Amino acid sequence: MRIVIQRVKEASVAIDGRCHADIGGGMLVLLGIEDADTDADIDWLCRKVVAMRIFDDADGVMNVAIADMPDADILLVSQFTLMASTRKGNRPSYIRASRPEFAVPMYEKFIAKLQELLGKEVKTGVFGADMQVSLVNDGPVTIIMDSQQRELF
Repeated sequence: MRIVIQRVKEASVAIDGRCHADIGGGMLVLLGIEDADTDADIDWLCRKVVAMRIFDDADGVMNVAIADMPDADILLVSQFTLMASTRKGNRPSYIRASRPEFAVPMYEKFIAKLQELLGKEVKTGVFGADMQVSLVNDGPVTIIMDSQQRELF
């Protein structure tokens, strides 16, 4: 499971030219799912997302987690292209990306776990839809994490 976290001033998802979901300040999280992913990957990544200290404290230091910011929201968007392999040639291969039969239930579990840990609704795109994602990246701050390549601390 691979995610891209972007700290945003605002973000939105449009489908067929209409706004489907939007947030003010918070995080835009892009999510890619592969068949090797498990509930443990969901748990690990969701805990990291809500505890990631990427928001400024009173001294302007990134030391605050979204869980400690009641006015901040998360917009979660599925994105199979995060699982692209670019080893050969110039055309990415998406063979690692899970098919919807596996990915949709994992996506839904990810949403539920994030909401449980955050204690509020997480806005989302629509799995498999052609979406236009807009954002104002704050910082910019962009973090990439892969549950199959966990860093040991």
